[in-house]
Amino acid sequence: MSRILVIEDEPIIRTELRRLLVRAGHDVSEAGSVQEASADYALDSFDLVLSDLRLPGAPGTEVIALCPGVPVLIMTSYATVKSAVDAMKLGAVDYIAKPFDHDELLMQVERVLREGKLARQNAALKREVEQAHPVSGMVGSCAAMREVFERVRKVAPSTATVLVLGESGTGKELVARAIHAQSPRTDGPLVAVNCAAIPEGLLESELFGHEKGAFTGAQAAHAGLVEAAHGGTLFLDEIGELPAPAQARLLRMLQDGEVRRVGSTRPRRVDVRIVAATHRDLPRRVQEGTFRQDLYFRLRVVEIRLPPLRERGEDLPALAKHLLEKACRQLGRPVATFSTEAMMAMTSHPWPGNVRELENAIERAVILADGTVVTPDLLALELPGGSEAVAPDVGESGGEEAGDTPDSMEEYFRRFVLEHQEHMGETELAKRLGISRKALWEKRQKLGIPRTRA
Repeated sequence: MSRILVIEDEPIIRTELRRLLVRAGHDVSEAGSVQEASADYALDSFDLVLSDLRLPGAPGTEVIALCPGVPVLIMTSYATVKSAVDAMKLGAVDYIAKPFDHDELLMQVERVLREGKLARQNAALKREVEQAHPVSGMVGSCAAMREVFERVRKVAPSTATVLVLGESGTGKELVARAIHAQSPRTDGPLVAVNCAAIPEGLLESELFGHEKGAFTGAQAAHAGLVEAAHGGTLFLDEIGELPAPAQARLLRMLQDGEVRRVGSTRPRRVDVRIVAATHRDLPRRVQEGTFRQDLYFRLRVVEIRLPPLRERGEDLPALAKHLLEKACRQLGRPVATFSTEAMMAMTSHPWPGNVRELENAIERAVILADGTVVTPDLLALELPGGSEAVAPDVGESGGEEAGDTPDSMEEYFRRFVLEHQEHMGETELAKRLGISRKALWEKRQKLGIPRTRA
């Protein structure tokens, strides 16, 4: 169902057009002038604007500049070659003269919508090609990954909400992209939002949109990301960081299929599938009162759990080779291979950063390599204890046997800090862990690890 805005100052004609287009299966809004349209609607949220040329206040062609990317079809009873040429020069996709035949108008509307859809698909395909993580990047044959692929295959054709769980860097966005690509919504938009990356004060406006004057600085109506995903999929990454007010709005949208912009009293129907992801323990957050239980159950219709890389031992060689081929291709380098020692180093590394860490290490190695063989020194896999490219050995500290790996990233962090804080400063500890000093301090507070050095 396409969203069409009709701008026509004659109420009878406007009503007739609305009825005609609604009968054809479209969602139609209307306005009597360009000023009214820009005040009442976010013009960039429509799939097509059908505007009269001669309107009170400003000509219909002025709407073209107000909705870049949205096709505008101009109609007028003053059918002259000059006015048609002028409208096309200003960016109108086409021109139709009044009085028009209903079938002819519908054919023209459908053609413009079809061409607009193809243009959006091409743009989406271009963005997809440029993505660092295409859907084809999902590689794995271990039991846990086979279960992931099977769940994606089963849930993709449905409209069910999906909750993807897994540590940072395990590829949760890849799962969302795979679900979208294999769903009936594949021709629609896939809008990805990192809930932790948007300031809390702006999150509701960014997600749900706002009306003109809703708050200081809201100089025009704005369609939120939920509306931008209309007809497609909305991927909400780091859903566990969503503040309480936004949780309530999201719950309402999931329940009623409606979204209300900040500062508006009028709900808007949206057709959006939600795929959410988090590395947080949501049940614990529900118990702590920081995440709504009803929203948690709404999101967890189908749950997909991604295993950390350290639990996918048999997958690592094939995944590493795939990422190496991709890095060589993207960087314009000849096809490279791993030395036996490099492969051994990778299979023994605990990979606290999961697939993202593996990908970054391989890309760095390809950039630094002088030849076509990737060696352990190029991967620079420095492990706890200062050794490189070997399995962690904490025997002297009374820890795990060599070859074992920590049970979680937090356990990995705890072991590393406790073993090395006696002879490392905070700056060096943070550098070895690949985090900031502030993040190190916050992690210490969370895990109750006191500093032993001033």
